[in-house]
Amino acid sequence: MKLIVGLGNPGKEYEHTRHNAGFDVLDELARLCQTSIDQKKFNALIAQVRIGSEQVILMKPQTFMNNSGEAVIQAVNFYKIETKDILVVHDDLDLPIGKLRIRTQGSSGGQKGMQSIMNHLHTQDILRIRVGIDKNPLIPIVDYVLGKIPKESKADFDDSVKKAADAAYMSINHDFSEVMNRYNKA
Repeated sequence: MKLIVGLGNPGKEYEHTRHNAGFDVLDELARLCQTSIDQKKFNALIAQVRIGSEQVILMKPQTFMNNSGEAVIQAVNFYKIETKDILVVHDDLDLPIGKLRIRTQGSSGGQKGMQSIMNHLHTQDILRIRVGIDKNPLIPIVDYVLGKIPKESKADFDDSVKKAADAAYMSINHDFSEVMNRYNKA
């Protein structure tokens, strides 16, 4: 069993904000799998799908970003999922819009949802796909991440969401180094 987690904040007011890039990617991944992420379990919305020969849980924690680890640890404990079988998708202020960065480990880079997951799992060795949202030094970070992608950047952002969903899908049945080689260049 594998777990793919998209980070974001629940509620209509946060839909399609920069900080919900992980939710957007999971919605695109669910579309690829011809399902909806709508089952309530583990303080999250989940869907169970089969990708190739693997059973996969798609998860959108509903705990708010900073407490994402609370939902993840519940699923990990219930299904006995190994850390190597977890992939987290989240926004990244340090990457330009349209850019992905795929890694096997590392710090949270200040992303509080990722930090919460690392704290609950007691490791930095977590597969991740970071989706660039850029930053604006003139706008306070909280206001920026909770804002919408501007129209002039929407096509690049949507393209990165599709690529991230494709990368997550590919990660289920391919070596993660292949995924990194393919999508880190994109």
